[in-house]
Amino acid sequence: MLQNIEVSEIGMGCMAFSHGYGQIPPESYSIEAIQGAYEHGCTFFDTAEVYSPNLSGIGHNERIVGKALKDVRQNVVIATKLFLRVSPFGNVYQTIREHLEASICRLQTDMVDIYYLHRMGSVPVEKTAEAMGRLIEEGLIRGWGLSQVDTDIIDRAQKVTPLAAIQNIYSMVERDSEQSIIPYCMKNNIGFVPFSPIASGLLSGKITPETRFEKNDDVRNWVPQLSRGNIAGNQPIVEMLKEFAQKKNATPAQISLAWMLHKYPNVVPIPGSKNKERITENLNASAVELSDLEFTALEDSLNQLKVYGHRGLGGF
Repeated sequence: MLQNIEVSEIGMGCMAFSHGYGQIPPESYSIEAIQGAYEHGCTFFDTAEVYSPNLSGIGHNERIVGKALKDVRQNVVIATKLFLRVSPFGNVYQTIREHLEASICRLQTDMVDIYYLHRMGSVPVEKTAEAMGRLIEEGLIRGWGLSQVDTDIIDRAQKVTPLAAIQNIYSMVERDSEQSIIPYCMKNNIGFVPFSPIASGLLSGKITPETRFEKNDDVRNWVPQLSRGNIAGNQPIVEMLKEFAQKKNATPAQISLAWMLHKYPNVVPIPGSKNKERITENLNASAVELSDLEFTALEDSLNQLKVYGHRGLGGF
């Protein structure tokens, strides 16, 4: 659950069909992949207005998501995000509403289930929260959220308009949110939505120091854990995951997702991929059950291993 919004245990990040992982697939393939995820039980899909090739346009990804889900819209939860670049003295509500109406049009729907502020800018979060409250009252969104924020910002927003979800980076190698953010969300009935829960593929076990990423529009060239030296340094974590995966007849990526699902009841990861097989693999992680003993052994092993490279809340 994300506040009072019911979603599948694992959602789907749709960014890779438009940006961030090299050459994008044909639109027809992307639509089939999203529809395949729905048929496989996924009911939670995440996009953003800025997801476009090389971030050079607006709405490319939203249009794909809208086309893919228009026939099953009543059965799914769609989340999208806006960047807010207005002066603190501007009309924040009107600006947000204009962004939202454009997203609603591209998504071929009449409302958005969860509407995130993509990153904090110069606008006080209280003004954004007030505007989001009005949009909820008007029925244009069901809930709202923040992305890449710490507890102080969350608390300020929560006091104005209760949040449905926080979307932060979180994985076995990016655990800053465990300190206070996830506990705050649990206490206040806020869903926590990890993006990059497989660490841009590091925890899949398929990336080695010899792996070369595409030069055009591939964020993995800049992910700290994925520099050649840090990939090598993080191999003990990958090998540990492979051992656990073999025992559970699962994949390393599935174990990394099962770990966070077991650890927190309010966590709904949104792994992203542009590959149909990987998407199905990730969704199947919800069927991998860890016993308390297995979870403790996994957690203990992880805590003994050093992580090389750190993105943190200020990361992209």
